[in-house]
Amino acid sequence: MINEKDIRIGIIGLGYVGLPLAIEFGKFYNTIGFDINPQRVNELVNNLDSTFECSKDELLNSKYLSYTTNEKELDECNIYIITVPTPVDESNKPNLKPLIKASETIGRLISKKNIVIYESTVYPGATEEDCVPVIEKISGLKLNIDFCVGYSPERINPGDKKHRLSSIKKVTSGSNIESAKFINNLYAKIITAGTFLASSIKTAEAAKVIENTQRDINIALINELSLIFNKIGIDTLEVLEAAESKWNFLPFRPGLVGGHCIGVDPYYLTYKAEKIGYHPEIILSGRRLNDSMAQYIASECIKLMMKNDIIVKKSKVLIMGLTFKENCPDIRNTKVVDLIKEFEEYECNITVFDPCANSDEVLKKHNISLISNFDECEHSFYELIVLTVAHNDIKKIGAEKIRRKLTKNGVLYDVKYLFDRKYVDGRI
Repeated sequence: MINEKDIRIGIIGLGYVGLPLAIEFGKFYNTIGFDINPQRVNELVNNLDSTFECSKDELLNSKYLSYTTNEKELDECNIYIITVPTPVDESNKPNLKPLIKASETIGRLISKKNIVIYESTVYPGATEEDCVPVIEKISGLKLNIDFCVGYSPERINPGDKKHRLSSIKKVTSGSNIESAKFINNLYAKIITAGTFLASSIKTAEAAKVIENTQRDINIALINELSLIFNKIGIDTLEVLEAAESKWNFLPFRPGLVGGHCIGVDPYYLTYKAEKIGYHPEIILSGRRLNDSMAQYIASECIKLMMKNDIIVKKSKVLIMGLTFKENCPDIRNTKVVDLIKEFEEYECNITVFDPCANSDEVLKKHNISLISNFDECEHSFYELIVLTVAHNDIKKIGAEKIRRKLTKNGVLYDVKYLFDRKYVDGRI
């Protein structure tokens, strides 16, 4: 294996996962962060992180870290860590194109005795069955003879300032015993919470994909319960708070379930299951229910508007929050977009406010003109305001100020339980 003093690490992908990893390794080893986006690399060179995951001080304190868009500068690396996205396509099938392209890049760079570690979330078997053959074909090298691979699934929680990379236990694995131990020791250098060495790469892949699948199913259950409680006429949050008085009740909340992990990972697992002849019932039913929540929320809002004698067509609707989670600029797979589309079906005039999202990115990806300052909302009054994301900046505005933006009979609907029940007209 590689001598520690000779370690040179290349990180492929500098997003929410890759950058924190590059910063931590850059404190100890010569590390190069590679990304195909020149704008992203340029901002990092200037010690700025638009994802808000890493501070300027953290960027400055990683003394052995550099950045590049030129893959040839990775040629001297002997450990490559791949952290590219693994999305799904329009049919919710795994889209491995970013992963395959990254593997092609590694195939052009890799030398004998090098190690390649994948962190991107995949289905069990993807590393060895989909990625390794690409590396072998392009490089002419053979796994476990000329080079080794490992899998150490990312566990980054965007926007979470408490659970950071180093404080989250890291699962590791390798293609043989020697590489597995080396990779485990490598990560142990930067992970203060410790590591867990899995028995195989497939085991590590499966462990990752079920983490978010489990959360997805749990949230789906709570979403279904909220539908039931609404029909009964009782408040879901009050029920959950009462139930949480028991020590082992799991504290989940209903809502829109999007993002690049929980809203995606279950489809990776079901894809693999169906490939081997098993049709998963619970996982897919949970996904279907969670994917239907935007339609449900829109219909509940429309009912409240009609109850208040509001003409829905051409009504002014303010959506407060667009990102997939609170205090984070990430708009990947945000289900708020689905909610906006539902209101557009009713021919409502939509205004979208989000203090965290990047307006240029939102316009480019979703053709939505974003307002980042609440006081600059285009209309004086709205017939409906929907609180969709629990950003701290939205909480700071306060329920009373938000209500002052409503017409006399306007509706305030709270998806995220931001404010006390007395301030809102409806909530999930």
